[in-house]
Amino acid sequence: MSKTETISARYSTLDLWPTGEAVDAMLEAQMAAAAAVRPASAAIAAAAEAAAERLAGHHGRLIYVGAGTSGRIAVQDGVELRPTFDWPESRLLYLLAGGDQAITASVEDAEDDAAGARQLVADHKIGIDDVLIGVAASGRTPFTLAAVEQARAAGALTIGIAGNPEAPLLTAAHHAILLATGEEVIAGSTRMKAGTAQKIALNLFSTACMLRLGLVHGNMMVAMRLSNAKLRGRAVEIVQTIAGGSTEAAKAALVRAGGDIRTAVLVARGANPDEARRRLAAAGGVLRKALESQT
Repeated sequence: MSKTETISARYSTLDLWPTGEAVDAMLEAQMAAAAAVRPASAAIAAAAEAAAERLAGHHGRLIYVGAGTSGRIAVQDGVELRPTFDWPESRLLYLLAGGDQAITASVEDAEDDAAGARQLVADHKIGIDDVLIGVAASGRTPFTLAAVEQARAAGALTIGIAGNPEAPLLTAAHHAILLATGEEVIAGSTRMKAGTAQKIALNLFSTACMLRLGLVHGNMMVAMRLSNAKLRGRAVEIVQTIAGGSTEAAKAALVRAGGDIRTAVLVARGANPDEARRRLAAAGGVLRKALESQT
């Protein structure tokens, strides 16, 4: 039995504890889950750099694979990339045991469908341009393990995130990320410690990957989608911070740039929109490089 599923003697009378003590115990475990990510930081960084290198060709997809809680946490990470970094939906793919319905409903028996996972990898033509991330607390979920194995055989870069050091998933993937969270307060409830560590690790991985792809300038989200008033206001502030000038000038540059922050920065620095777009394209979309070419 994996450590994430072991029954802990420490909490054997949890149902008899006062609610305050039970909550404190669970909070302590959540803090331990966050601490469990620290030893994996170098592995996360290495995986992010490799993924960014693979995805820099503007063709490959970032693919999340999982079952149950792990799958839903993986999807949560992926869907945030579109508004935050304007990562194209066409370059995101989710392979969930049980299909899309598993996002909002439990389809527990689907996690054993290894053949189905292999078929999905083949159907979606996952290959050398792609990066596939398999997430499983136990690290031995048949669906997730089969998808990683099949994708690696097809030439994709593979990353495995698991909570047990002996997990087959860690051996199957090019990049192994071990999150040794150990026993859960409620035995086997990996939505708790294991899930928290997974979310942190995925946050770190995907953000570092986008950072290396040039979708962040300094610590500002220069590729975000301006989908509401708050974000449009933030965009004005970003353009003004990088390019200087007045608020009005930043707003005008954004209008001329069609709402694209990186283009607007170059426009605010004196380029016309077409010239700004050409410079960005020549710089691979990296604003810092485009600014250097403007000086």
